[in-house]
Amino acid sequence: MSIPMAIPGLPDVFNFAHHVLELNRHRHDKLAYIDDWRRMSYGELDDETRRFAAALLALDIRPEERILLSMADTTEMPVALLGALLAGIVPVPINPLLPMDDILYMIDHCQARAVVMSSLMSENVAEAIQRAHEHARHTHGHAPKMPHIIVSDHLKPQARGGLPFASLLQTGPLPQNAWARTHADQFAFWLYSSGSTGRPKGTVHSHANLYWTAALYARPVLGIEETDIVFSAAKLFFAYGLGNGFTFPLSVGATTILMAERPTPHAVFDRLVKHRPTIFYGVPTLYAGMLASPELPAAEAVALRLCTSAGEALPESVGKRFTEHFHCEILDGIGSTEMLHIFISNRPGEVRYGSSGKPVPGYEIEIRDEHGKPAAVGDIGDLYIQGPSAALLYWTSRDKTRTTFQGHWVKSGDKYVVDTDGYYTYSGRSDDMLKVSGQYVSPIEVESALMDHSAVLECAVIGTIDGQGLTRTHAYIVLKPGQHEQNDQQALDAELKKFVKGKLAPHKYPREITFVSELPKTATGKIQRFKLRALHQTD
Repeated sequence: MSIPMAIPGLPDVFNFAHHVLELNRHRHDKLAYIDDWRRMSYGELDDETRRFAAALLALDIRPEERILLSMADTTEMPVALLGALLAGIVPVPINPLLPMDDILYMIDHCQARAVVMSSLMSENVAEAIQRAHEHARHTHGHAPKMPHIIVSDHLKPQARGGLPFASLLQTGPLPQNAWARTHADQFAFWLYSSGSTGRPKGTVHSHANLYWTAALYARPVLGIEETDIVFSAAKLFFAYGLGNGFTFPLSVGATTILMAERPTPHAVFDRLVKHRPTIFYGVPTLYAGMLASPELPAAEAVALRLCTSAGEALPESVGKRFTEHFHCEILDGIGSTEMLHIFISNRPGEVRYGSSGKPVPGYEIEIRDEHGKPAAVGDIGDLYIQGPSAALLYWTSRDKTRTTFQGHWVKSGDKYVVDTDGYYTYSGRSDDMLKVSGQYVSPIEVESALMDHSAVLECAVIGTIDGQGLTRTHAYIVLKPGQHEQNDQQALDAELKKFVKGKLAPHKYPREITFVSELPKTATGKIQRFKLRALHQTD
């Protein structure tokens, strides 16, 4: 086993919000955020953060109590995050477009003392709060104290019974020396996992974890600098987006573009051309959609110097075509909610499309076989990670905590393989792996081969059971615009199978192909293969 690189410790008293506000104190007039409605300087960010922190304390919300943030990506989101952290209160950002049942569960699970919501979502969230109290009263005979409802942005929150976010900012700011003296390892914020195999898990992170993702990945790998303008299609409510648009730019004083709307190719192109960001953070499905769009801007119309990708494996063909068009590399990597951000990544000038790259210095990686022993080079195994940004636990879930957090190691649930050059390649989630003809087949490998075909926009591969009880490889394929009309689907089915046979071992080609208009995805852009399996079972 290799020895992890030595990492100096942080002081025991460490508050991430205080840390970044102090880092940027001399940048009072520097532009911090640009959203769809305003431009915010670092001085304004500091002032509004302190006012929001003071307002939360004035509402009698105490340190270590939770507030739920169901907010769109506007300047109010970083203010809410920093304000809560500065006061020692624990922010819990969630997807504002979640189904009602998930919102209800999260409010109850984290025992939120306040819910900060974007006004466009406030009716749903307000209803969820009322249901949470009715459920608690029915189940326990009493309900917890009603959380404060704080409504942000541009509609009239008074009509919904909430406190206007803007009115809280009229509170006098927290004095400079009144920030919460939190411990570096103290509970700082939660992120909920995607919950693809059950209820979402409340993943608890510390103040130090935010620091380490910037110190180990943002500066050494991305080379992010004060002069950069960054834009993340991934939203602030989940781990990848939180680093991209919050932790990383604040750690160096860069400028961040925030987008409230859904990240369609059209919306992304608009920001790339209008604001000319230098770093763009996307996901594979978005990159594929951008390249297929007739609105794709010329390389000269944008100012990109670097892009990143996470959430799913980036197909080799997508990465190469993007770089050929924009003359800009995409650094594909893998991170997780449990590790907070990317821990294996490609590097500028050393990109190997089709792989996740090499371990980020400061993280140690092991691939283990089914017996828990180190897997041989070239063999698929379970991915384990060790590093300083690992979460502390899952809230109220000891069994799941013990399964995932094993001493210094975190078991990711991903299957990986490493080659002789030290590049790691994603083989799929552990529960997505297929065994065909007695041999493991990575759905990612088959998907990557299909993506090389000129007719395929995106695809997902699952295993299905035939009448003899044998596993068959089944591909669900979204064709590029116009391909349905230009191709006979029966002929294209045969052509795609032959195409994959020419690229992979014979047992790996998809025995069945279904053409669909879209693939089921999470809010973070990950393909939900379990839904495809369920769909097949009901056919």
